Amino acid sequence: MLVDRTGNGHCIFGFRRDLRQLENLDVKILPAGADDADAIIATWNPIIRDTTVTFNSIEKSARDVAALITDRHAAGQAFLVARQGNNFLGFATYGNFRAGIGYAQTVEHTVMLADHAKGQGVGRALLSALESHARTNDIHSMIASVAQENTAAIAFHKALGFTQVAHIPEAAHKFGRWLDVVFLQKIL
Repeated sequence: MLVDRTGNGHCIFGFRRDLRQLENLDVKILPAGADDADAIIATWNPIIRDTTVTFNSIEKSARDVAALITDRHAAGQAFLVARQGNNFLGFATYGNFRAGIGYAQTVEHTVMLADHAKGQGVGRALLSALESHARTNDIHSMIASVAQENTAAIAFHKALGFTQVAHIPEAAHKFGRWLDVVFLQKIL
């Protein structure tokens, strides 16, 4: 399920090379299952606990993640994992951007990688697979909500065709300080 094209047919710079690298490394992008929950929390909880990558400060349990996977799949939303053999590399998912029928075709996504998987094209492959799934399900727009200080995530999204559409000062609070939030959007 690796995809190297955007919805309008323009190749993402460097993405074909990344895909070839991933295929040579036997990396697979697969739908997540409840049996992935332990690997997901092993990646996600340190990010929750130690960084401003996510604004949540409450760590997830394997049961929480298994339920989230089940709920996302039941709602027709993607929850994907990247694996190299038995080695867990990361996950990506999307869910509703806001409640209400008017927002039904706009989603907000999450991409999280294990430290050893960063810089290898795994995040690009996961996000591309999310976009492909979203298009298939008539999703019109994807949103990334990123701490302004997370310049790597902002650059990652911009490199993949997302445009910064909002900057909200002091919208989140974590570690005893206020954080500015940047919204990036991609029309699919």
